[in-house]
Amino acid sequence: MKFKSTFIYILVILYCIAGSLSANLAVKGETIYTMAGDPITAGVVLIEDGKISKIGTADEVSIPNGWDTLSAAVVTPGLVDAHTTVGLSGMLNQAHDQEQVEKSAPMQPELRAIDAYNGRDELVDWVRNLGVTTVHTGHGPGSLISGQTMVLKTDQKSIGDEVMVPFAMVTGSLGTGGINRDGKKSPGTRAKAIALLRTELIKASEYLTKLETAEEGKEPSRDLRLEALGDVLQGNNPLLLTAHRHQDIGATLRLAEEFGLKLILDGASEAHLMLETIKEADVTVIVHPTMMRAGGDGENMTLEMAAILDREGIPFAIQSGFESYVPKTRVILFEAGMAAAYGLPFEAALSSITIDAARILGVDDRVGSLEVGKDADLALFDGDPFEYVTHCTAVIIDGNVVSDTSR
Repeated sequence: MKFKSTFIYILVILYCIAGSLSANLAVKGETIYTMAGDPITAGVVLIEDGKISKIGTADEVSIPNGWDTLSAAVVTPGLVDAHTTVGLSGMLNQAHDQEQVEKSAPMQPELRAIDAYNGRDELVDWVRNLGVTTVHTGHGPGSLISGQTMVLKTDQKSIGDEVMVPFAMVTGSLGTGGINRDGKKSPGTRAKAIALLRTELIKASEYLTKLETAEEGKEPSRDLRLEALGDVLQGNNPLLLTAHRHQDIGATLRLAEEFGLKLILDGASEAHLMLETIKEADVTVIVHPTMMRAGGDGENMTLEMAAILDREGIPFAIQSGFESYVPKTRVILFEAGMAAAYGLPFEAALSSITIDAARILGVDDRVGSLEVGKDADLALFDGDPFEYVTHCTAVIIDGNVVSDTSR
């Protein structure tokens, strides 16, 4: 009996190990959008050890005997959400699962997304099953500097060394999202918000100088806040600022120029009022969600924003963003579909949630397009991905089928 129990235990261990490995897999698509060239008609993608090993037409790529095969009308790269709070803003819309903003102070760049992320939240499963395989998530709008963001795959239930980018950006908000009108907490006005930001950036600059010039053993004490802002000043991490109104966009651009920051403009509802200024600043825009409510700082938003930026040659990606109400996040697939309905060309819309988003996040060497050697992250659809009657029929991450139920 003891031998039998031991044998069964070993079999269970081997089964678990085998289940954790990426099996060889073939994916057939009537149309495959690689985002690295022209679409492939009647195409095949071969996946080995979690990577794409071959891709081409069915005449060019033969499927080895014994390989599991999935088929779909349309195959795309796994979708990349350029900005979300999923995993920090939970499904239940109750205080215990809302981690995206810490209200005790206006500026907290030291707060790490990796310490708050809940990969087991139902919202993560929800967006993953609709084709979203990579997310840029973390602290969200609602504070002057709310904290840090990270980039990771949506199949990661627990967080460890495997996170793609543990510290991606420092994020914050100008305008209504970054100020307190009650008079009890600072900042209470736009000018005060910029003054606070400028003050902290100057402190971070002085901190870096002290670190560089101090004699051995006389270095200043560690300061997590100044370290995070120092990374921004050194260009190691971008500053992602949510700014919707034209005056907030202008203040953001001036601040970036003053300190030589790598800036990513988030939201930008009134970007259409100052396109030349944004182009001259050479910044990237993560567009407000198309289906965002047109109110408050976003009252002058336009459903054509993505199409306008595309025509102007301003680099952008589409985000799901953050909602203050259930279900707390949107789905970038639907956002891109709406942008396409309002003038954004089909492939530009698909690029904005795949390769363009991956480039902005600095992970395009791994995800965002279907190319040999890249991570095998794919989304399969039974029709045009941007049609509401279309279903996502399967999702693959690192060669593993993480969803095969039609959504």
